Amino acid sequence: MKTPLLLVALLSASVAFAGAPAPKKEGIEGKDYKWNAEEGEKVEALHKKGDVKAGKEAYEVCGACHLPSGAGRPDGTFPQLAGQHSTVLIKQMADIRAGLRDNPTMYPFAATLVDPQELADTAAYINSLCIPIEHGKYEGADAAIQVSKGKELYEKQCLECHGKNGEGNKEKFYPVIAGQHYKYLLRQMTEIRDGKRRNANPDMVKVIKPYTNEQLVAISAYQSSLVMPGNMCAAKPGAKKK
Repeated sequence: MKTPLLLVALLSASVAFAGAPAPKKEGIEGKDYKWNAEEGEKVEALHKKGDVKAGKEAYEVCGACHLPSGAGRPDGTFPQLAGQHSTVLIKQMADIRAGLRDNPTMYPFAATLVDPQELADTAAYINSLCIPIEHGKYEGADAAIQVSKGKELYEKQCLECHGKNGEGNKEKFYPVIAGQHYKYLLRQMTEIRDGKRRNANPDMVKVIKPYTNEQLVAISAYQSSLVMPGNMCAAKPGAKKK
């Protein structure tokens, strides 16, 4: 009997994790840091045509955390990937592999990808997935108030880069943030503000630096209330319409 591919991938990731630690490349804290520099396997991957079929096989190891559907986890541990720009997916995978973005949980899995072509394939497959209808949102009793406050803050300074509806910008590598899990958004914005996201865009750091924890909660609540653009998954039979 053949060993399931996912098990092989997980075992390979375990070996990678037990081996050499992730590399550490100078990030935003360094004087020579250039956000989204035109170098490395990221550039190679971006110029390759991704193969969806090959990407499906490569994605199996990713599905262990991000789920086969690409929905991620509403508790914020793993982001939703379905609906994200391929440029953003490739950049983040390449940054983690190069040690520019610290993610000890994902690094062993990202390290199993063989080359730039496999990065392009994986991104192409993720792009072929439909976007889940449900995702993690702010669930406090004051949700309506937080969303309203977040909308006001978002439209003042976030809209210029991330778009009116949180659709991001594929060409500029600005991620889709509409419909991402609330807790993931809050964690990432907090880490960017606090200097813990080493591959952060310096322009975003300047914008987000003055925000309080309460303001970040509101912005995250608003962003997670938006609907991701793209091919939404069909509603399950018998599901109640909202």
